[in-house]
Amino acid sequence: MTQERLDGVVVATALPYAEDASAPAGLRVDFDRYAEHCRWLIDNGCRGIGPNGSLGEYSSLTDDERRRVARTAIEAVGSDGIVVVGVHGVGAHQARAWAERAAEDGAHGVLCLPPTMYRANTAEVLHHYEQVASVGVPVMVYNNPIDTKVDLTPEVLAEIAGLDNVVAVKEFSGDVRRVLEIRERAPELTVVAGADDVALEAMLMGATGWFAGFPNVFPAESAYLFSLAQQGKLAEARALYEPLVAAFRWDSRTEFVQAIKRGMELVGRFGGPCRPPRGPLPADKLAALDADMRRAVDYLRTHPVAA
Repeated sequence: MTQERLDGVVVATALPYAEDASAPAGLRVDFDRYAEHCRWLIDNGCRGIGPNGSLGEYSSLTDDERRRVARTAIEAVGSDGIVVVGVHGVGAHQARAWAERAAEDGAHGVLCLPPTMYRANTAEVLHHYEQVASVGVPVMVYNNPIDTKVDLTPEVLAEIAGLDNVVAVKEFSGDVRRVLEIRERAPELTVVAGADDVALEAMLMGATGWFAGFPNVFPAESAYLFSLAQQGKLAEARALYEPLVAAFRWDSRTEFVQAIKRGMELVGRFGGPCRPPRGPLPADKLAALDADMRRAVDYLRTHPVAA
């Protein structure tokens, strides 16, 4: 298995649905539209695609849908980028099984949370990642203590980094101080910014990847922002980031899936509905989101970024 560096801008893809009374919640996955979206992201400068993450509503999919989503992304991207498949599971046996399928289907890597419905201790977390890493596909560990209630501190990550095939960490704690500490304790790990609203701060501290939500809305602009940060062009990066960050903050809110799909609609893409438990945004949050999006869109209209 080639040990890809799972860096660059990898988009946690939103998943389109079409109305279908025979499908779960009356919504079937629109695989053709999803394939087109994956290609659009790659063609607009993003390095990779991340299917079956929280933004991709993996927990609302059937097993057959979940695997087909991953295969669709892999086929759509082809040799033009990387695909990092979400393999989150309640326990190690589920996560390992999803990693095995991802490897069979040709994924370049997998993204894996700790056990998703159990507040695991450090020994249990290590076992979880040991099982996933044993498949042989490059593993990006995902630290999201907000949702999992398990905090993969830099100290814990240093232990996980000792496992073969663990190559990266998506850091979503919101604490940018951790970027340097992770680099100190586990220098072999690629540090990936996980929250859009601290992405620039994380990149300036040494993150060399961005596993991102809002590139579903602004792919070329996000790729350009990443490039500016990696080149150390702080003034130019800030000039682009500051008008976008109010919209980016929605990536860290409970309604992030609905918000990003709404953002896609506002720039002329298809976002569409979500499956339960997610419902439509209430009127007050919709108005707030639209105001934040207008600021971003108005700025980009007068300061366009070439794909």
